[in-house]
Amino acid sequence: MPTKPAAPAIKYKRIILKLSGEVLRGKGTEPIDAVTLERICEQVKEIHDLGVQVCVVIGGGNIFRGLQGVKRGVDRTTGDYMGMLATVINGLAIMDCLEKMGVSTRVQSAIPMNQIAEPFIMRRAMRHLEKKRVVIFVAGTGNPYFSTDTTAALRASELHADIIIKATKVDGIYDKDPARHADAVRYDEITFVDALRQRLNVMDSTAFSLCLDNNVPILVLNLEQDHAIRDAILGKKIGTLVHN
Repeated sequence: MPTKPAAPAIKYKRIILKLSGEVLRGKGTEPIDAVTLERICEQVKEIHDLGVQVCVVIGGGNIFRGLQGVKRGVDRTTGDYMGMLATVINGLAIMDCLEKMGVSTRVQSAIPMNQIAEPFIMRRAMRHLEKKRVVIFVAGTGNPYFSTDTTAALRASELHADIIIKATKVDGIYDKDPARHADAVRYDEITFVDALRQRLNVMDSTAFSLCLDNNVPILVLNLEQDHAIRDAILGKKIGTLVHN
């Protein structure tokens, strides 16, 4: 009898996938581009089907960003709450797309809104993961002045995630801005200490400190690359790994 091919070896069993709201915009002008949304969800489904426990933390910058509101005269606290509500819209869009692909999903909000999302409860989130559900965290930490990067670092620490995968439009971390400098060098990996010493913009300082203190590695990769998240899960060389 022909032997059944062995299942691929998974390097990370439980991950936090950090998505900026901007990635949902794609290359168009719509806040949520349908084609881009579907492509992102296909990558999530791909690793979910491998048996990976997936949590998604989504930003809201494609709709509203608190700091941008300040420039228009909006109070910072009010602007940050508006940004948190934007993440809820994005989270519901991801939930809807994943559910249509047959992926069981739960949305948990840091701000109570019982008609559309569960409240964030750590043990309930753990149980969803054990039942093979994708958990989407929205509304940030529920507090102004904290970014969704900090949310990702906090949830990763609480849920004992193996890694934070920060999916962006850039293929890793460079020693300087690659859009402005043709000689910019990309790192395959770098330590937290070296990233701090070189003042590399990996995450905001609060999020970065949480990851450093709780030994949560961060992998920065390009979401637009086909099967990027799957390749990372299988341990292939991709993006830039930040670790102790």
